[in-house]
Amino acid sequence: MNDVWTELTGSGLEWYVCLFRVVLSFFAGCILGLERKFRMQFVGMRTLILICVSSSVLMMLSVYMSRLAGSAGGDPARLASQVVSGIGFLGGGAILRQGFNVKGLTSAAIIWTAAALGLALGAGFVLPAGIALTVCVISLVFIEKVEDKLFPTEQLKNLRISYANGTPDEARVRKIATESGIVVSGLKGASSNRAGRIDLVFSVRVPKYVDFCTMAKRLKEDPAVTEIFLND
Repeated sequence: MNDVWTELTGSGLEWYVCLFRVVLSFFAGCILGLERKFRMQFVGMRTLILICVSSSVLMMLSVYMSRLAGSAGGDPARLASQVVSGIGFLGGGAILRQGFNVKGLTSAAIIWTAAALGLALGAGFVLPAGIALTVCVISLVFIEKVEDKLFPTEQLKNLRISYANGTPDEARVRKIATESGIVVSGLKGASSNRAGRIDLVFSVRVPKYVDFCTMAKRLKEDPAVTEIFLND
């Protein structure tokens, strides 16, 4: 049994060794892809499977080409190193900016991770790759819950409140927002028109689990308030 494991994780490139590594890369990509799909992210299983498997194949090809070069001095890391630099364009495509907020950083990191796991599995580093995959999955699934509890995620947004008549009560808005868990960073601006409508725009930090509807109902208890918008 030890001899079989040594052969599968060694420097040999027989067809069954290559098949073993490609299959492991496939499952590694599947696991990372499932985590993304469960979280409704656009980077899914197919993308991560392709990244992981192709990185593994390129790693094996890199080793094979260096052996063909023989005494000419082939570098087994040369082709594989291009994966590290080339994967950046996919990671960059996963990062999006929506208003004040940046999204997709975790997906970009997972793309990088899939490439790294593929390279490791292609080189026969099965145990280190397995440990890394386990640590990554634990971090993605469980650490997020701890992080959200200790450091609640906040998004920067604009809170716009329109008044039909009367004088806007800025202190009341700040009080209700604070009691609802929303942090008011400051008043960004105020505007009015000839019809007497007055708009106040606040810069706010909104935690992930805030019930905005309840806060909006409290604000609308003021008869002068006509519209409330929360956007990026």
